[in-house]
Amino acid sequence: MQTTKTLEVSDLSIGYKNLKIADSISFSLEKGKLTALLGANGIGKSTLLRTLTTAQPLLSGTILLNGKNIAEFSQKELAQQLSVVLTEKLPPSNLSVYEVVALGRQPYTNWLGDLSPVDQQKTREAIEQVQIEELTHKKHFELSDGQLQKVLIARALAQDTDLVILDEPTTHLDLVHKASVIRLLKKLTRQTQKSILFSTHDIDLALEFCDEIIVMTSQKTEKDTPENLIQKGTFDKLFEGESVYFDKEKRKFVF
Repeated sequence: MQTTKTLEVSDLSIGYKNLKIADSISFSLEKGKLTALLGANGIGKSTLLRTLTTAQPLLSGTILLNGKNIAEFSQKELAQQLSVVLTEKLPPSNLSVYEVVALGRQPYTNWLGDLSPVDQQKTREAIEQVQIEELTHKKHFELSDGQLQKVLIARALAQDTDLVILDEPTTHLDLVHKASVIRLLKKLTRQTQKSILFSTHDIDLALEFCDEIIVMTSQKTEKDTPENLIQKGTFDKLFEGESVYFDKEKRKFVF
């Protein structure tokens, strides 16, 4: 029977050699679902994402990607299964938007980086899915933050992986563009059946658009639907000790 699970995390401990940041982390991500990662600053969200993408070694536990231990993938194999969108600015270059998106095809191209007809088709499809056709001939440094974020999402789509992980994709965006990016991610999970996981501080948007949410607290890491997490009082523990509480009726934090 074919599994619908893209990622399976079991009893994971994360951190550094002499500093464990979080442990006993277990969850799975399913195809076609949008999942947010929430937690207070310093709780370990970025460390968890770096561990899931193998940018940082795990301390213990297992991570399975499409049923295979993630440690067993070569770099090229992993890049064909998992794409990552970070918050960093692109390095200085004269690349056009089309060329930036086409960089997502690197795991499939020859050593010269020549784009095959399939690579060109995947690049065009990604541009169409994110609806940035009018930007393709612009230079990436001419774009607004919101436009650039969509270009980076298109690059990840061109990479054609089952799992896409984004580290705070709405950082530095205004409310309208934040909602636009999250709405786009939601649409893409439905259209492509990819699993998309993103970390965010925009709790209201996560509650509105996400199928599931992973909440990291000092006590544990828990994944469930937004409604179930609300009913269980999970969000009450998100900012313990602070002068803020979660209002279940309003579905938002109140000061």
